[in-house]
Amino acid sequence: MLFGATGRLSLLGRNRDFALLFWATAGSAVGTYLAALALSVHVYDLTGSGRWLAALLIADFLPIVLIGLTLGPLVDRLSRRRLMVVSDLVRAATFVALPFVGEPALIVALAGVNGVATGFFRPAVWAGLPNLVSDDDREQATSLLSTVEHAAWTVGPAVAGLLLAANGVDVAYTVNAITFLLSALLVARIPAHALRSDEPLTKGHWSDLRDGLALVVGSRHLVTVLVVWCTAAVATACVNVAEVVLAKHDLDGGNIGLGLLVSATGVGLVIGSFFAASALGAFGMRRVYTGALALMAAGFGLASASPTIAVAAVLAAVATIGNGAAIVCNQVLVQRGAPDAMRGRALSVLMSSYYGILGLSMAGGGLLVDRAGARAAWAFAGCVYLVAAGLALVLTARIRDAAAPETEPVESPSGLERIRALMDEIDETRAREKQRVRADVAVLAPRDTHIEPQ
Repeated sequence: MLFGATGRLSLLGRNRDFALLFWATAGSAVGTYLAALALSVHVYDLTGSGRWLAALLIADFLPIVLIGLTLGPLVDRLSRRRLMVVSDLVRAATFVALPFVGEPALIVALAGVNGVATGFFRPAVWAGLPNLVSDDDREQATSLLSTVEHAAWTVGPAVAGLLLAANGVDVAYTVNAITFLLSALLVARIPAHALRSDEPLTKGHWSDLRDGLALVVGSRHLVTVLVVWCTAAVATACVNVAEVVLAKHDLDGGNIGLGLLVSATGVGLVIGSFFAASALGAFGMRRVYTGALALMAAGFGLASASPTIAVAAVLAAVATIGNGAAIVCNQVLVQRGAPDAMRGRALSVLMSSYYGILGLSMAGGGLLVDRAGARAAWAFAGCVYLVAAGLALVLTARIRDAAAPETEPVESPSGLERIRALMDEIDETRAREKQRVRADVAVLAPRDTHIEPQ
C-alpha cells in the first residue's frame, strides 16, 4: 500500500495536466467548504432563524438535483474546460457581490447561483479526469483527487472559522472569491482536448438526456452506484442531522466536542480516499466496496452507544475511512461503466439522485431525532449502511459475472447497445488513424525529436 501511495503522489510530478486539475480542485473545494460555513453564519446572524438556514441548504444542493435531471448532457456536449472556468468565475463573482448584500433572501438567491455553478463544475471535473491519465494511473488519480477534496472539507471550515472570528464574513467572502479565481486560472492552462477523448455524440438535448438515464439504468456498474449510494444517502442524512445534537447534548461535548467530532470525520475521509486505490489493487472492487460500507455501519453504529465525545470521534473517524474508500469506489465504477462521451450526464444523473434522496432523508432524519434522539438516529444509520453493504456485495458479484463469457443466445441490440457499438467503432477508427499518423511522423521526424502523442 505504501508503494501505491508513493506512486500516486508521483503523478503530480510526471503529469502536468493532472497536477493543474488537482490544484484547481483543491482551491475550488476549499472555497466551496469555506463558503458553506460563511454563508450559514451570515444568514443566521441576520435572521436568527432555522428556517432561513434550511432555505440556504436547499439553495445549495437543489440546483445539483435539477441540473442532473435536466441539463446533465451539457457536461458532455460543451467544452468541459470552459464549463469549469465559467463555473469558477461565476462563483467568484457571487462572493465579490455578497459583502454588499444585506437581505437574507438575496443571500439565499446568490447561494443558489453558486450551487448552479458547483453543479456543473464537479461533474465536469470527474468526467474529464480519466482522459488526463493513462489507464494504469486512473484509479490512483481518482484516489488522489478524492483525497484533496476531503482534505479541503477539513481545511475549508477551519479557515472559515478563523476568518469569521477575526474579521467577519467580508474577509471570508474575499478569500473565497480568490480561491475560485485561482482555480479558474489553473483550469484554463489545461488543453481543452485533454479533458475529452471522444467527440460529443448528440441527437438533441432531450434525446441525450434520455440516453443518459438509459445508460445509468442499463449499466451494471452505474446501477450499483445508484442503488448502493442512494441507500447510503438515507443513513448519511441521519448522521448529519443528528451530529450536532449527539455531540452537544447527548455527549455533553459543547462546541469544542462538536469541532472534535467534525475534524475526526474529515481525517477519516482523507485516509480512506488516499489508500482506496491501493486497496482496490490488492483486494478488488467487491471486497473493498462492501468492506468500506460495512466499516461505516460498524463505526457509526458503535458510536451511537459511545460514553464520551472522544470515543465517538474515534469511531466516527473509523467510519469515515470507509466513507472515503467507498466514494473512490463509486468514481471508479462510473469510469468503468460510462463511455467518455456520456460520462458527464451519467455523473449528473447519479449526483442528482443522491442529493434528492439526501434532501428527503434529512427531513425524515429530523423527525427521527426529535422523537427518538440522536443516538437512535446514528444506530438507525448504522443499520442502513449495513443494508447498503449487503447490496454492494450482491451487485458487485453481478458485475464480476457480467465480465464472464456469455452463453445465452444473442438478442437484437437495444438502443443503448447500438450507441455503445457506434462509439466502439469510432474509437477503433481513431486508433487506426492515430497509428497511421504516428508511423508517418516517425518517418519524417528527426531522430533526436521526442514526439508526444495527442
